[in-house]
Amino acid sequence: MELLAPAGSLAAVEAAVAHGADAVYLGFGRFNARRNAKNLTEEELAAAVALCHTCGVRVYLTLNTLLTDQELPQAAACIRTASVLGVDAVLVQDLGVLELVKQTAPDLPVHASTQMSIHNLDGAIWAAKMGMRRVVLARELPKDEIAYLCAHSPVEIEIFVHGALCMCYSGQCYFSSVIGGRSGNRGLCAQPCRLPYGYGAKANAYPLSLKDVSLVSHLKELEEMGVACIKLEGRMKRPEYVSVVTAVYAQALKEGKAPDKETLDLLRSAFSRQGFTDGYYQDAVGNHMLGVRDEASKAAFQTVKQKMDQLYRRPPVPLAGRASFFPGQPSTFSVSDPEGNHIRVSGPAPEAAKNKALSDVQIKNNLQKTGGTPYAFSQLEVQAAPGLFSPAAVINQLRRDALSAITARRTQVPPRQEGIFTPPPPVSNRPAGPGLTFSVQKMAQLTNALLARRPLQVYLPLEEAARYPEELRRMLSDGAPIAVTMPRIIWDREWPEVFAQLDIVQALGIQIALTGNLGQIAPLQARGLRVRGDFGLNVYNSTTLQTLQEQSLISATLSFELRFSQIRDLAKCIDTELLAYGRLPLMVTEQCIIRNQKNTCACDTPTVLRDRIGARFPVIREQGCRNTILNAKTLFLADKQKAYQRLGLWAVRLVFTTETPEACVRIADGYLQRSQIQLQDITRGLYYREVE
Repeated sequence: MELLAPAGSLAAVEAAVAHGADAVYLGFGRFNARRNAKNLTEEELAAAVALCHTCGVRVYLTLNTLLTDQELPQAAACIRTASVLGVDAVLVQDLGVLELVKQTAPDLPVHASTQMSIHNLDGAIWAAKMGMRRVVLARELPKDEIAYLCAHSPVEIEIFVHGALCMCYSGQCYFSSVIGGRSGNRGLCAQPCRLPYGYGAKANAYPLSLKDVSLVSHLKELEEMGVACIKLEGRMKRPEYVSVVTAVYAQALKEGKAPDKETLDLLRSAFSRQGFTDGYYQDAVGNHMLGVRDEASKAAFQTVKQKMDQLYRRPPVPLAGRASFFPGQPSTFSVSDPEGNHIRVSGPAPEAAKNKALSDVQIKNNLQKTGGTPYAFSQLEVQAAPGLFSPAAVINQLRRDALSAITARRTQVPPRQEGIFTPPPPVSNRPAGPGLTFSVQKMAQLTNALLARRPLQVYLPLEEAARYPEELRRMLSDGAPIAVTMPRIIWDREWPEVFAQLDIVQALGIQIALTGNLGQIAPLQARGLRVRGDFGLNVYNSTTLQTLQEQSLISATLSFELRFSQIRDLAKCIDTELLAYGRLPLMVTEQCIIRNQKNTCACDTPTVLRDRIGARFPVIREQGCRNTILNAKTLFLADKQKAYQRLGLWAVRLVFTTETPEACVRIADGYLQRSQIQLQDITRGLYYREVE
């Protein structure tokens, strides 16, 4: 089981290597999910790869952010550089970046970042079909789900075992971008989840701040499951943190048992938020998983500095050597490493001894002086004829030449193909303006009056549609263009219930499903459903649209983190849709915030989070007892129709969540220009402002 350590700087790379990491992941350039980390320059990346490969450590490049059409050529240059320098794999989130890697560096292995929100077997199968070799699973999965994936996945499974937990499923958080313009999907999350919020008049609690995860006591179980790689979070952390956490996990793996109390205390001292949690792994979510970085936690770090010299350190690379000293022949030294590399160097022939002849022991003593290198000889054989002499300088030079040669062999970059990125051909925008689609949260919002506004499509949550079959039958028989919205999160053990609900609605005539998760596309299509892509697919560039067209999607919802000008310039090879009204979804959480507040299941009870300035964020139930946190302000563009009508869209969507049935109709009329509407606390979203 591979131990993968974070490295936000070259010093952190050195710390991870020194303390037992099998691989490191790092950022190069600005296209990664930790843009505020120091990241590495090209020279530092080259040095990092050389150091790692010398020590038998793999290097993975994080290229796991959403990129615009204009940024993809720059990212292609990063990929070429990484491939030439010998990076072992690249992690991606963006479907466009995945295609970019395939075209630019076809031999470079690709891993699916946790930002892809893959959390079930169908997601892993999809990743395999797309040519990826490994999937980093969502951090929310419990051990039975992880075990099921390991047993059936066609690709390697990687999981986070230590470090920060996001409240939201990775890749589905828009909180930072919507309220502050700094996108987590673009590597600049401002961590609003760590701020205080309240359920009442004051923001006096931290209901969105989770403790860090630590699964160091479960490593044997994970290895038995078949987990290929365990990952430590922390590219924003200092090298001392990387040293401690890597060393603790490396030692636990080596010893095959959980650390003792003293070691666990050291782990907490390195960094914690009032301790650690394994709640997701144990399938036990709740308030006990919440924690903040308090003064006591910060002060504890001082004890780490006093114990750095006690940490587990990487053993040297074991080498096997064989030296030969015979009269009239060049002296030779052959060296082999555990990976099967073999080199042979030679030096001047030994001379006849004038005084004391050189012994095998003396030769061995000189050859074994590997201090200052990552090597040590576990086997060393010397063959020397009697009565010969060779200066110590000659023997030392043989050793230096041999170690230099084996290092060159270990750091040799494999031959790799290099290609050219070809962006999709331009596509003329639709000449006519977009139609309207409606998304409702409850069946009660889907009135005859709303349907009379003749939307192109209506989206109804699958669970809600299956709960009211007679109402759905009536509407479909009247020609209502209803599609079902799939839950964004479906664990493998939840599919039977979802399939039963699909059986109900398909029997009534539903033919289209809207999904925001890549792992749902194939199962839906296998059932004969036509698939539309939702905002959760994070469509940010034309290449992603082309990939979704190849997946036979009939439409795609564009990311609401794009500006209008960027949307206008996309090559829209399939129908595109834009969110134009509603409370934007900021998070989808495995934690039930509603239950955390009330200590009981109360899904239909309105729940609101209040921040420090009094903004109120509604919390609504998602299928599976999950929650969606909605924006405090309502996206409103009814008075901006001239702007979005020229973008070449198929439709703009009005998203109704907390609105009354009457309000839904009134708002639809405003967008149809049947009446004038004015709303308070509105936002234009990110369509007019730059998102970082």
